[in-house]
Formats: sequence, structure tokens, C-alpha cells
Amino acid sequence: SSQEVLTMGVRGWLESLTQYDSPKYIRMQSVTFGCAKCFLYITVALSVCCIVITYRLYQETDEVISSVRTNVKGVAYINDRIWDTAEYTLAMQAVNSFFVMTNIIKTENQLEQRCPEYPFGKAICSSDESCEKGLVYIHSHGIQTGRCVNYNATVKTCEVRAWCPVESMENPPEPAVLRSSENFTVLIKNNIHFPKFNYTILNVPSNLNTSCTYNKVTSPLCPIFRLGDMLQEAKENFSEVAVKGAIIAIEINWDCNLDRWFYDCTPKYGFRRLDHRKINPGFHFRYARYYKLPNGKEQRTLFKVHGIRFDVLVFGTGRRFNGIELIKNIGSMISYFGLAATAIEIAICLGSCSSGSKSPFYKIYNRKKYETLLNPRQVMCVSYVDEPHVTLIKKPLKTSLQHAQGSTFESHPVKFCDADSCCTSESNENHDNAEYELGQPLRQGASSLDCQNWCCCGKCQPTEKYHEQLCCRRKKGQCITTSHYFQQLVLSSHTLKKALLYKDPFLNLTDANINNQLRHLAYKQYVHWRFGSFDLEDRAVIPSCCRWKIRDTYPKAGNNYTGFKME
Repeated sequence: SSQEVLTMGVRGWLESLTQYDSPKYIRMQSVTFGCAKCFLYITVALSVCCIVITYRLYQETDEVISSVRTNVKGVAYINDRIWDTAEYTLAMQAVNSFFVMTNIIKTENQLEQRCPEYPFGKAICSSDESCEKGLVYIHSHGIQTGRCVNYNATVKTCEVRAWCPVESMENPPEPAVLRSSENFTVLIKNNIHFPKFNYTILNVPSNLNTSCTYNKVTSPLCPIFRLGDMLQEAKENFSEVAVKGAIIAIEINWDCNLDRWFYDCTPKYGFRRLDHRKINPGFHFRYARYYKLPNGKEQRTLFKVHGIRFDVLVFGTGRRFNGIELIKNIGSMISYFGLAATAIEIAICLGSCSSGSKSPFYKIYNRKKYETLLNPRQVMCVSYVDEPHVTLIKKPLKTSLQHAQGSTFESHPVKFCDADSCCTSESNENHDNAEYELGQPLRQGASSLDCQNWCCCGKCQPTEKYHEQLCCRRKKGQCITTSHYFQQLVLSSHTLKKALLYKDPFLNLTDANINNQLRHLAYKQYVHWRFGSFDLEDRAVIPSCCRWKIRDTYPKAGNNYTGFKME
């Protein structure tokens, strides 16, 4: 019933709480493989230690949180004009960025009115029909009025309503207007915080020398940077970059070891160019300054400025020793030791393949390492006295069990010892009603001619059942029941009674059912002798001659035997 199934499940679960399963290992006495194992284990252990130390897997980590402030300094005198910070440093909307102007194209005195468009491909015209009123091209400076007018003495363009005169589309001047800005300096203040460790630090030393300038070798911690030096570190030429501008990354890397005994938390600076050198290089934008004329009209000066945008990128990791992290990482790497066993297994496999699996060593190794578990409902095991191995035969049978083809099974032979030690395995099954019982008494009326078709020893009882037609021999010869060892190991009453008393010292040997116990024990003796293990007890088939010899020696009342294996 379902209640019984539930009870059995709960009982099995409770029993599992008091049990421990340990893996089974095979120990090989081999100098070669033993030395290989030691070498591989030492190699793996050293590798694990190196990985733990190199990657600092004994520390827990935290990502950096930072803020950046910049202050650019420098003055230039160009074209009879002073350029100071307010002139060449323009506010940027990007976070942690600053911009330094290096080149400029200025269009002065622009008024909102009608004027010729700058001559580019689609703006050039020959008549008013070429200019569509209200049309705006992607490169237009204004809205077309529908008229074609003279831009100069040789070129006509469509008239536009825009800020006139329109901006020229010529290239920025070379050399750059503010090429001397490479001598400007910038102070970068970077505060960082590691929230997991509640630790904050600033990149500006407490004893900062304000006259210092960053140098990778002589002053690696100075937070004051010369613009020309930064581009040189990025492998760029400042004079060339200044013409069209660029985007330069200032990388600040904080790799902090916050352990007291190995404390180190200083920034490392790096520089590289972010925009592409060949595909649309440079950086520029436009802005205007507006003025009010006496007549009330608005006038402006348009600036197209090229320059260098510096993006300050801060990243880093804080580390501090943590025993749990160390145990967790070492635990995950213990599995690497399994690589040693895998390598040895591969070597054994390759050696077995190269020797054609004929070496006795590899045969023994495979037999010890792999144990085949078969379903007793699907196979039967038979053993012939004239063959050294056990044969597995699959069901259902299409011919006699004696003539059925099967596969060789390497059993686990044991040294036969006293019956009292060999027969201590108990079975709770009623072998008189075993799994292979026929349900009816065995028939004894078959002709001797049928018996001779499969019997090779001349002692088997005739039967019409395929699964009972099994002899002790594969070829013609003497029956095993006539041997001295069969008499002593299987049929000896003294030996069997001694084994029964070993299990139950108070057993009454004069009981009427003592023959049943002796017969069952004799079956087990035969299986242990011929099959080498009690593990095959449920699959082993006892030959007809041996089975009937045991039955004749220890008969059952009424001779109503119902099983063909071990009833």
C-alpha cells in the first residue's frame, strides 16, 4: 500500500543519516606510476600556491568609487593677444573631462540676413530654377530663398537666410594657433573610496611640491601634468594633434593592498588616444558670442574651436586579507589534484592499447577497477568445469542453456576456505520459491535421447525446459559430482553442519527440516566454489547433475522440488 511505501521511504531516509559512503580505491604497486603521481601532485601543489600568491586569492576585493577635479594653468601670447585659462579652457558637459583649445576659426560680425551660401556641391547654381525655396541641405548654413546670386566673381550659389557672412568651410590653420599650449599644466585631484573597507584616500600627497611635474620615472606620484608630456606618453605628436584636436584618456589605476604588513595604495597613471587617427580624427565644436548694436540688432562672433578633450578614467580594486576567501579559493582548486589521477589513467589506457590488451597486468587492472552489475532478470551465469571463466547468457533462451551462446565474464575467484567462513552470507529468500521457480514439479519422464543432446557427463536428468538443460561440462568428460572435492566441499555433512552451527550454535541438528537447510547451504557452497563469489548467487545456475546430486543427498520431503537454481 501507499502507506507501506511511505514508511519504507522514511525508514530508508533515516537509515541514510547514520551511514557514510566512502569511495573505493585501487592501490597499484608500480614505481613508474608512483613517481609520476608524486611528481604530478608536487607540480599541482606548486601551481596552486603560485596562482594563490600571484592573483592574491587570499584577499577579498572591493571596487573603487571616485570623484575628479581638474585645474588647468598656463598663459600664451599669440597674434598680439593674451590667451589665459578663461580663453582656452571651456566647460564640458562630459563627466570627469576638461577641454583645452589648440586651434580656432573665427567668423566675425555675423548678422541675421540674406547672403550667398558657401559654395559646396549642391549649393552651386546657375539660375533661380536651381534653388528651391525653403530647402535645407545637411551642410547648409541657412534656408534657401529661391534665388541664385553671385558668391564671388566666378561662382554663383543659392541665396540663404542665415547668419551672414556664413562660416567658411576651409580647413583649420596650420600650424595650430595655440600650439604653445603643450607647456600648459593641469592639476588632477582624485578622491577614491572603498565602501567595503571604509577606506578613503586622495592622489595628492600631503607633502606635495607644487613645482613638481609628473614624470613616469622621476616623479610618478606628482598630480601636476604637462599637456605635451601626456601626449608624448600616449605616443602622439602635440603639434600635429593640435591642428584638428583629439580625445586623450588619462587613466588612473588604483590597485590597493590594504593589509597592514604589505600596505600599498598609490595611483598609477597611463595615457592613450581614444579617437581614431585615420577615420574622422580630431575633436571640435562651435560656440558664439552675441552683441547688441546701437540700432538694436543682434550681432555675433562665431568660433569653431579645435582642441584636446581629456577624459579622466578612474578604475581600481581594493584588497584585504580574508580567511574565508582563502579557504574558498583553495577548496575550489583542490579539484586540480584530480588531473594527476586523470593523467595516470590516460597513461594506463594508452599502455593497454599499445599492448593490445594482452598484458596480464592490464587484465588484472581492468578486472579490479571495473565491476559489472547485471540485472538477474536479464542474464544467467553458468560455469563449466572444463572452462576457466564464467559465462553470461542473456534471456530469453531460444535453445538449451547448454548450447546458448554467451559472453565471458571475469569473475572474482577467492581461495576456498573452511565452510564455516565461506557460508556466513545469509539469504532471507525462500529458495524453494525462487525467482526462477517453474510453478510445477520437475518432469522426470523425458527420454534419455533428449538428455544426450545437451548432457556431456552422463549424469544429468532429462528435462524439456531450456533453462534446466545445463551440464557441468562443455565437452564430453567425467562429471564433477564424481570428484573428491565435490564430495568434501559441497556434500560433506560434517562440513555443512559445522557451518550451520557457526551461524546458530544452538541449532537442533535432529530437526526434521535440517535437510532443507543442508541442501540450501550445499547450493551456496557450490556457487562459492565454482563462481568465486556470493555476488553471483542470484544469477548462478547450478548444472542439472550437481543439482540432483545435492537433492539426492539431502532430499526434500515428497520430492516436490519447484526451483531449478537453488530451491
